[in-house]
Amino acid sequence: IASAHLTGSKTLIRLNEGHRTVLWLPFSDQYRGLYRITRNLCKNQWGNALLFEEVNDDLRLTFQYSWSFSEAFGFVRKSRLCNDGDKSRQLEIIDGAQNILPYGISSQLQLGRSNLANAYKRNELDRGSRLGIFSLSAMIIDRPEPGEALKATIGWSAGLDAANTLLSSRQLDRFVRGGAVTTEEDVKGEPGAYFTQAHLKMDAGTSRHWYTCFEINATQPVVRNLIQRLNSDRSSLINTLEEDLAEGARQLRNIVAKADGLQGTADRLTVNRHYSNVLFNVMRGGIFEDDYRIEKADFLRYAKGINKKVFRTESGFFDRLQDTTTYRDLISSARDTGHADILRISWEYLPLSFSRRHGDPSRPWNKFSIELTNADGSRRKAYAGNWRDIFQNWEALALSFPGFIEGMIFRFLNASTIDGYNPYRISENGVEWEVIEPDDPWSYIGYWGDHQLIYLLKLLEIARNHRCFRLPEYADREVFVFTDVPYRIRPYGQIAVNPQDTIDFDAAREQECVTVLPIPMPTLIVI
Repeated sequence: IASAHLTGSKTLIRLNEGHRTVLWLPFSDQYRGLYRITRNLCKNQWGNALLFEEVNDDLRLTFQYSWSFSEAFGFVRKSRLCNDGDKSRQLEIIDGAQNILPYGISSQLQLGRSNLANAYKRNELDRGSRLGIFSLSAMIIDRPEPGEALKATIGWSAGLDAANTLLSSRQLDRFVRGGAVTTEEDVKGEPGAYFTQAHLKMDAGTSRHWYTCFEINATQPVVRNLIQRLNSDRSSLINTLEEDLAEGARQLRNIVAKADGLQGTADRLTVNRHYSNVLFNVMRGGIFEDDYRIEKADFLRYAKGINKKVFRTESGFFDRLQDTTTYRDLISSARDTGHADILRISWEYLPLSFSRRHGDPSRPWNKFSIELTNADGSRRKAYAGNWRDIFQNWEALALSFPGFIEGMIFRFLNASTIDGYNPYRISENGVEWEVIEPDDPWSYIGYWGDHQLIYLLKLLEIARNHRCFRLPEYADREVFVFTDVPYRIRPYGQIAVNPQDTIDFDAAREQECVTVLPIPMPTLIVI
């Protein structure tokens, strides 16, 4: 809250009425009580746009801005100003966002050394296209080696006839005091900002809207291509932007529809509530975007990562797979081999996407990011979730994709420990556990699997109802494993002495895993 006037969206409006000039700063509490205002916060039906609105009853003006996301253009801020009065108005506006971070500044660097980071910042303007480029003069390192900053954050605006473009916040106070501002072309050593200043004449009952877009990690070719597009036809770029936003909403609806999230009843509130519930579930547990179709290339990537030895020794099985197959045919081929590891690998392969980890936001490893593509642009198949959360989400997802329920059960059983003290995180690559850090009060290890019987029961009930799990076929076969994580339950005598402290962290076992593998992974013990 203390930094609200220094970071993020900011709008300044000067209203010229006869011989006086009135200042209005929407969403700012610096002049609390000066005007009668009403503020509203709205989310659209599809959950991919957030709108902020402030209605000024004294000035009879309404200002709105919304945030949404475009695959082609990044973060999209749409602003709208409405003249609710009964006469035309002459206005001067500065609108945009401030404290823009360039590429190369991590969250830890910003939190601990923000002033140092400011010294490296450079904000440049391409005057013809009015594209703002926010970069570092060099990467911030303390080693005697070159560190070129070859990427940047970029910002641009369309829809307003800009009189000036600002790359910092240092002229805002001058505007507030009634002074004029000038275009900034090269600003060094200050936090970046991108503001458009424009003069508007608005008739009674009319409105104006415009866009401001920001993209991160932009390469030099991306910057150059966007400059050319802005210079050639800015108005057509707006049409392209709006079409891309509409396409993103369509794709999001399709994702939710695959999980049976679309309803059509007369109760609009219930319909929207069901949609949002399914969307949140999919965002945590993932979705099978390709239904039951399996791409060989992605399955091989998974198999090689999950068990290098089997991938090498049983290469014949993997080589014989078709480029595209179905999940059922994959399992059938694996079953025909009679090889327990191949069957387990195949059954546990769940080609989920659109998943991000859920958990306590206070924990430093919770970075809520949904990555949809790989580095080469191909669709990314991946999931991640805390042990309890991922299976809660799959319980609902299994009703929409019952053909994967056996794979979910395999994944559940094989990610559980023999003593029920389970790891924190499950992903397509295996499991991870937390290591105790003595100086961190939030640090602790794992949690009891006291929920796991009811979770397993729910998955088995779904499998029974869809008649798609042959438990007797696997109950006496060595196709299930326990996950070995470096937590050890103390002997009963020690537990009886101190029942509040029952687990030891096996540092030696942890070190073995770290030495053998690039990331902490479990040893699987066949039963």
